[in-house]
Amino acid sequence: MALLLALDTATRRCSVVLADGPRVLAYREEESERLTHAERLNVFIDEVLRESGAVFSELDAVAVGIGPGSYTGLRIGLSAAKGLCYALRIPIIGMGTLDVLVRELTTKGIDLPQGARLMPMIDARRMEVFTLLADASGTHAEEAHPLVLDGAWPGPSPTGPPTLVFGDGADKAATYWEGIANVIHVPGIRPAHRGLAVLADALYERKAFSDLAYLVPDYGKPANVTQPGKKRI
Repeated sequence: MALLLALDTATRRCSVVLADGPRVLAYREEESERLTHAERLNVFIDEVLRESGAVFSELDAVAVGIGPGSYTGLRIGLSAAKGLCYALRIPIIGMGTLDVLVRELTTKGIDLPQGARLMPMIDARRMEVFTLLADASGTHAEEAHPLVLDGAWPGPSPTGPPTLVFGDGADKAATYWEGIANVIHVPGIRPAHRGLAVLADALYERKAFSDLAYLVPDYGKPANVTQPGKKRI
């Protein structure tokens, strides 16, 4: 088994886990409206290593959630992961945060309906989310994209397999799902230690390593940058 450090800072939750393969050895998580990732991430990394009795030199790889999600949070997480991998000369594994959510759901022991379609959702503010469509194995039927939850979205087919929606993007629209046929809302799912450990191990076993120099965050959509107005003289 590989000793893997995995972390995700794409959402309001800051998650760090140390795992022996998919087996969790130690983890730290904190969810805050203040987005305290810059303050807590390196503290959490130190704490999980101390709790497990491991040292940095024993790590086989570092896995990091690359989004979509918070611009600032993603940069904090990826910078920390890159710094460790560069110093330790070990591989880096970029993981889609929506894929982490899928793995988190499937590790909960929930009895999924036959043929269920999974739509993990990350809050993109207002009534917009980042989402994708996958099956219970994590295979994508539709890649990550932004989606506005309004009357223009037809929702899933009312006659096909049920669609499970989950993540903080789905939770903020809890009342919206009541009017959408064939949708099952699973509340409280976040990118957390079980999903991080399982996905990191699966990617490590496939040697799905990322390029350390060129791995960048997947912000989900371009930043909304405006030019300041010209000052009048």
